[in-house]
Amino acid sequence: MLIGVGPGDPELLTLKAHRLLRSADVVAYPVARVEAAGMAVAIVETYLRPEQRRLPLVFPMVTDGVALQDAWRAAATALAQQVQAGHRVVFLCEGDVSLFATGSYVLLALQRDHPDVPVEVIPGITSVAAAAAAGRWPLVFQKEELLIRPCPDTPEAMETLLDQAAAKGTVLALLKLGVRWQWMQPLLAARGLLDQALFAERVGWSDQRVMAATEVQAEERPYFSLLLVRQGTNAVLP
Repeated sequence: MLIGVGPGDPELLTLKAHRLLRSADVVAYPVARVEAAGMAVAIVETYLRPEQRRLPLVFPMVTDGVALQDAWRAAATALAQQVQAGHRVVFLCEGDVSLFATGSYVLLALQRDHPDVPVEVIPGITSVAAAAAAGRWPLVFQKEELLIRPCPDTPEAMETLLDQAAAKGTVLALLKLGVRWQWMQPLLAARGLLDQALFAERVGWSDQRVMAATEVQAEERPYFSLLLVRQGTNAVLP
């Protein structure tokens, strides 16, 4: 089972994910290094049973394609071995398994290298949905479009994206702001969009911050930060 555990708040786990997690013999989860703690397992820590075996799987934070492929295949093999040994296994994924997630690559590796291993994917709440809910900020109205993507790397690319979104009435959900907020904030201010944007970081965790973008200074923010931007709407509203 590949289980999406949501963005951070243990109470955002679905009932199905909770049931399968509690019934598992082996709980596998991603870590960046052998000795590191995993964010996904930290979310569900309170639900784990003492007798459940924990299986951390290393996914290095690198861009080298070969190293990444080796990690995904090794993880898939480790999971398949546990299933073939007769264990009930879950692999935890922060957020949703299908959205910019390590679990997506593990799923593909399982399907390719271990096609006889049964796999079920349990969706999880995304940081985008959780941020919108926390900020009481409706994501899309009526026929609006929604684009979820990592934040552009340059101001020029962001300008182009905003122009395209404005022309089509597309709401933007931009992930991984981090250091980019230093130039993003003044860019949005110059276009008069700060008061139409919602800023969120560490969604679901105890140090969560969700606020109007006008309240956030132009400085580096955590890696797990995101922005929701709407450039007006033609929707019929109350």
